[in-house]
Amino acid sequence: MQEELFTSGRNLPHIDPSLEIWHWPISLYLFLGGLAAGLLFFAGLITVLGKEKDYPAAVKYASIISPIALTLGLLALFYDLTHKFYFWRLYTTIRIESPMSWGAWVLLIITPISFLWVFSYYSEIFPKWQLKYENLNKFEKFLKGNRKNMAYALIPLSIILGVYTGILLSAFNARPLWNNAILGPLFLVSGLSTGAATIILLAKTQKEKHLFGKIDLALIVLELGLIVHMLMGMYAGSEVQLEAMQLLVGGEFTMMFFGFVIILGLIAPAILEFLELRGFKIPVAVPAILVLIGGMVLRFVMVEAGQITRYLY
Repeated sequence: MQEELFTSGRNLPHIDPSLEIWHWPISLYLFLGGLAAGLLFFAGLITVLGKEKDYPAAVKYASIISPIALTLGLLALFYDLTHKFYFWRLYTTIRIESPMSWGAWVLLIITPISFLWVFSYYSEIFPKWQLKYENLNKFEKFLKGNRKNMAYALIPLSIILGVYTGILLSAFNARPLWNNAILGPLFLVSGLSTGAATIILLAKTQKEKHLFGKIDLALIVLELGLIVHMLMGMYAGSEVQLEAMQLLVGGEFTMMFFGFVIILGLIAPAILEFLELRGFKIPVAVPAILVLIGGMVLRFVMVEAGQITRYLY
């Protein structure tokens, strides 16, 4: 028989109830949303700059993943809903102060645009599969002529989508790990980094791989800085924030956070990309895949760990 000494009447393991309502579909949704935001941002930016012919993977091939990622993310979100047939109520009002309202409306706009964007490249992506209907050919030409207008819309929408995936968590004031202003910029930068990594995987020219290798390296450095800033902010905070930080530093999520996010997902790919840019023969797929894995694990860790933390005093 094991004797336990309770020094508090609150937060007793296996006695007090704990609330954990967000599971893997939410983490997957946040990752896919950030990935789509990164891909659409670069597609829009390259188009606005008039560099479509120089970087075809960014505007043409990688953008195919965007509507797929958004669709799978929305399906995961729908799967997680308890009252699935009432999701439409999100669109009966607009609440400026609600991150969930922002996300719902941005997704409603950016998802169809992502499909239209891919369709505008249909003849170039699938040259052997010609459209049989004249109206579809006319519609594709119309979209092609308005591609730059779509790009101007995609840039701010993708930024809002990327930031929203982090603000959705930070708006929960009752969760100390989530309740910080860094999550919005952190998830945006992480989404842009995973988008750049995906473009590197699909790029066929050395010029495009080299450019997005530089971009991804800069984003990794920025992401590491934001993570350090987040941890330092919690370290200088109240006791509950210190306890929240200890889940990531010296707690049950330390291996996942430092092993898979910091080391394998950020530091290792940064070193490999730096060496590749310096002329060493490094398979670019390796750092790109590590960035994608690190970006996904970051969402899983933050969602799972954040639900454990709470204010008790």
